[in-house]
Amino acid sequence: MQRKSQRGGRLRPVDLARGHGLSTQAVRNYEESGILPASERTSHGYRTYTPLHAAALRAFLALLPGHGHRAATAVMRAVNEGEADEAFRLIDESHAQLLEDRGTLRAVEHALRGLEPATPDPGRTFIGPLSARLGIRPATLRKWERAGLLTPRRDPATGYRVYDASDVRDAMLAHQLRRGGYPLGRIAPLIAQVRAAGGLEPLGSALNDWRARLAARGRAMLAGAAELEAYLRELE
Repeated sequence: MQRKSQRGGRLRPVDLARGHGLSTQAVRNYEESGILPASERTSHGYRTYTPLHAAALRAFLALLPGHGHRAATAVMRAVNEGEADEAFRLIDESHAQLLEDRGTLRAVEHALRGLEPATPDPGRTFIGPLSARLGIRPATLRKWERAGLLTPRRDPATGYRVYDASDVRDAMLAHQLRRGGYPLGRIAPLIAQVRAAGGLEPLGSALNDWRARLAARGRAMLAGAAELEAYLRELE
């Protein structure tokens, strides 16, 4: 519960900060960035806050886990500037991204269900066609190679990278996992194990973790929506 000062039920910066485990500087930063409405000032220039500011802070902190700092900040700014429609649009974008991420997870799971040990491919796939197929830059494939995700051979005559079936499979898996938010350092050992064992078990726990994180994000968005609705009611 917020601790109030003794003057008119107003909240001092320290009261608002302590009520949420923050520093007073963080509260000032939130006000300056538009997350909180502008505070009133005493005759000596000290900030004073109200329960409305507390509701704004609760809404912002509740939005953070589901939407991230940038989006949550933009939502609160829009609300405080009287642009509720823009705030709702930003929230819709986050939900659309979550839906896209769920689709990516399903795509990865589908790809892995059909994954079989790679067999040598007599054809030649080069970096340009492979990058175009995945919709990424050739530099990204070279970066993945340096990180150990891909191991293309070199054409002895030209020195060009040649990607066989297993390299294409690894590139597709890396691409999907990157879209799911996994860093290269976590993808590399998974692909290395799949490459060595020709099985899918190493990715099982990663996919379970990914699914759990998406579920947590969805639930966090619900919690954020509830606090934002409470703040909107306070504003009205």
